[in-house]
Amino acid sequence: MNDVNIIGAGLSKFGRQPGTSGRQMAVTAIGAALDDAGISWPDVQVAFGGSDGAGLADTLVAELGFTGIPFTNVKNGCATGGSALVSAVNAIRSGAADIALAVGFDKHPRGAFDPIPAEWGLDDGYGDAGLMVTTQFFGSKIARYMDVHGITPPTLAKVAEKAYRNGALNPNAWRREPMTADEIAGAAMVNDPLTRYMFCSPGEGGAAVVVASAEATRRLGARGVQVRAISHRTRRFGSFEVFSPAVQGTGEPVSVTADAATAAFEQAGIAPGDVDVAQLQDTESGAEIMHMAECGFCEHGAQEQWIAEGRTEIGGAFPVNTDGGCIANGEPIGASGLRQIHEIVTQLRGDGGDRQVPGAPKVGFTHVYGAPGISACTVLTV
Repeated sequence: MNDVNIIGAGLSKFGRQPGTSGRQMAVTAIGAALDDAGISWPDVQVAFGGSDGAGLADTLVAELGFTGIPFTNVKNGCATGGSALVSAVNAIRSGAADIALAVGFDKHPRGAFDPIPAEWGLDDGYGDAGLMVTTQFFGSKIARYMDVHGITPPTLAKVAEKAYRNGALNPNAWRREPMTADEIAGAAMVNDPLTRYMFCSPGEGGAAVVVASAEATRRLGARGVQVRAISHRTRRFGSFEVFSPAVQGTGEPVSVTADAATAAFEQAGIAPGDVDVAQLQDTESGAEIMHMAECGFCEHGAQEQWIAEGRTEIGGAFPVNTDGGCIANGEPIGASGLRQIHEIVTQLRGDGGDRQVPGAPKVGFTHVYGAPGISACTVLTV
């Protein structure tokens, strides 16, 4: 299999940006990624990207330049950015290109996401009954998980507290004011057991990544971070997902996150215990807790002790969401997966500044999860 390296990663600012379109954020992120790679737009041979509602990625060539390259639009919920990267990596692996770009961006209005039932293959009555409100799913899933595995409400608040603390160290983050666990736990309840500040917010931002073959990386003298593995999976029957929150039969629900993570580690030839720093989807603080176990980093129920001991802190044994994750950055759907990649590249290069993981991390992992049951994972190494 042909080696693929990330040679450039770039972000726009995240958070509310009045007067700046999602497309402009994408162009900013692409420019930063190209500068990081030491190349210009005409050097890119193929591109993939998308957003949930801020425009078509291929039309960005109006600002970037009419070079005539193939540019494919991707729309895969919260896994949009991760899916775009899968396509870019595969273009390099196949030999179709030496340099490829993945971009994700979005600009969402205030309030909760407002999905349309028909777009998800659901009857309108599903929406009329209020079942399209995604916060209900997150509340019900973590409530069941906490009951089964002995996770207590204070742990939810501690996860969010960490997110805001890490976000304060990230100049691109939206939420940069630390909050205490008591403040988070005492905030208004949204869907029990999740309070207002345990959730991420629909947000704004762009992220871009440039990948290259081993030969192109050497030719350019770039600071390559190897894509050791990348995987992408959809749900199997029996999964407990957004818009279908049910347990089938008497067994434990299957997990698309576990499927994607297992495939990534098998492809990489390493174990979860080899990972030095991770980015896990944290649409709300319960998601980070569940994904720690679903990705194979700990046993179900062990999260309570891990978090109490500080293992997931920047200076802990298993740092998670060092940039503040979705909780501190918000979730511009198209950009989230590539924001994760940007953070792991930053950490593996040792460029994290105040939020840098000590000890020169060598192996990083990213995970995104999106409705109605889709996940993408990567293993990155230096």
